[in-house]
Amino acid sequence: MNRFRVRAGTAGLVLLALAATSCGSGKATGGSAQTGSDGVKQGPGVTDDTISVGMISDLTGPYAPLGKSITQGSQLYFEQVNAAGGICGRKVEPLVRDMGYDVQKSVTAYTELAPKSAAFAHFIGSVTVGAVRQRLDTDGPLTLALAWAPSLLGSKSIQMTGTTYAIDVINGVDYLAKEKGLKSGDKIGHVYVEGDYGIDSLAGSKYAAEKLGFQVVEQKVKATDADMSGQVAVMKDAGVKAVVLSISPKQTASMVGVAVSKGLNVPFLGSNSSFAPQLLATPAAPALLKGFHVMQSASPLNSDLPAMKKLVADYRAKYPKDTLDNGVMAGYTTAAITGDALKKACANKDLTRQGIISAHRSTSAWDGGFGTTMDFTKIDEPPTRTTHILQPDKTAVGGLKIVREATASDLANGYKIALH
Repeated sequence: MNRFRVRAGTAGLVLLALAATSCGSGKATGGSAQTGSDGVKQGPGVTDDTISVGMISDLTGPYAPLGKSITQGSQLYFEQVNAAGGICGRKVEPLVRDMGYDVQKSVTAYTELAPKSAAFAHFIGSVTVGAVRQRLDTDGPLTLALAWAPSLLGSKSIQMTGTTYAIDVINGVDYLAKEKGLKSGDKIGHVYVEGDYGIDSLAGSKYAAEKLGFQVVEQKVKATDADMSGQVAVMKDAGVKAVVLSISPKQTASMVGVAVSKGLNVPFLGSNSSFAPQLLATPAAPALLKGFHVMQSASPLNSDLPAMKKLVADYRAKYPKDTLDNGVMAGYTTAAITGDALKKACANKDLTRQGIISAHRSTSAWDGGFGTTMDFTKIDEPPTRTTHILQPDKTAVGGLKIVREATASDLANGYKIALH
């Protein structure tokens, strides 16, 4: 999500996932290629009439609002594609499964959908995608991961969009130094959730702090923690000059709201999953509007881009009662990236899994009209190192406006990503 991404996972859950992965991976799902009546090679999920595309989403768990937006954004794209004649003369059939942000349910959903999906237009969560990483490496298919942990790099089958959590934070801390007056010797706080999301985000703040002469005051929380009063007290006692938040939207509302009430009036900078526009209708809104910013690689819905304006209009027409948030854009663009890979593979007359992955990996400058140019040719690098700095705004579509356009700082460009 988004980027919306708490990596809530315990050792027990991971062990369960690994056990399930081992039990289900004895039989590869890549299948044998056949040739369709039009001369195009066909792999799993492809017939003469249909291309089936999987989506593993969170529709009932902690990120359900964003998961809903992501799924509907993807469905909107494929609905438009089908209305225009489909891809390769075939109708695209989305196959959606809800995993409720649960590792075991994710493994089950993947096991069900993998044999009948040509690609996965989105799969939410680093710990959930990671639970089937070995099978993705072995079988494919091309999987657009809505997660930004470096552990997902290095696989030809897995594609993140945007950049890693750490690089976002590095760009964000660089912004604090340049625009908010922080100087060497200052302390910055970092409240982060346990799991890949928080760990990699913290690595970013520590790296930037070392380079800039800051000290980091860290506080780890669980995904289920709701009251951030204790964390606010630690930050105030430490005398931090700014706070980075790599937590969930509800936790952000508590953190920023309590901070203002306790007199901790410093800049707050959140990873993109730390915010949802629904927060602007809560009592935390005044605090969020006052001193909170968001780090995000993708352009916000409020961007002055024709493609974004069309997406907003189309989504409003299709889902007039639903909130517009960055999940809409994330779901639509991952579907569009998947669609473009399928179109390229069709032109190559190869809709096998390897054909789809090869077509995707040949793309070095994709932006789809959405403002963030991404290079998909390098499997051990995120497709971009740029980050927008955004600010909550009640009048902006999606609740965020641009404060600083997408930038890759010298610090971010010099950061070496450790692959797991």
